[in-house]
Amino acid sequence: MSDVKILNRGEKFAHASVGTIRGFDGKQFAKDVMGASSCEISVGTLTEGASVPFFHSHKENEENYIILSGVGRFQVNNEVFDIAEGSIVRVSTDCDRNLKCTSVEPMTYICIQAKESSLGCYTMTDAEITERESLL
Repeated sequence: MSDVKILNRGEKFAHASVGTIRGFDGKQFAKDVMGASSCEISVGTLTEGASVPFFHSHKENEENYIILSGVGRFQVNNEVFDIAEGSIVRVSTDCDRNLKCTSVEPMTYICIQAKESSLGCYTMTDAEITERESLL
């Protein structure tokens, strides 16, 4: 089982790691460790034939799943579809969801949970180009 570990933190940022994604095992949540206030981010792995041990729905939060490795099936209510590395699945509130790994290779995924319909500004509607000396 991997743990989310803080690598460094500043007044305006937190930097953490779950370690090598290829060797990640289990499920870890990052919100509390990172001090996030806008969303929950988790990393999970399912081995061959495994699924999340329960169906679930959310009252306020949508979930966005990003499949990093492996192949599987995803179910939203009574609809089932194939997923694989590179798949991104958004699931609304008030509906059941689950996923299952169908590949020999473990399926590793990121799940981002945030309040549905809360995103007002994004990308360049929320960004400003600034002038700063690069220290990279």
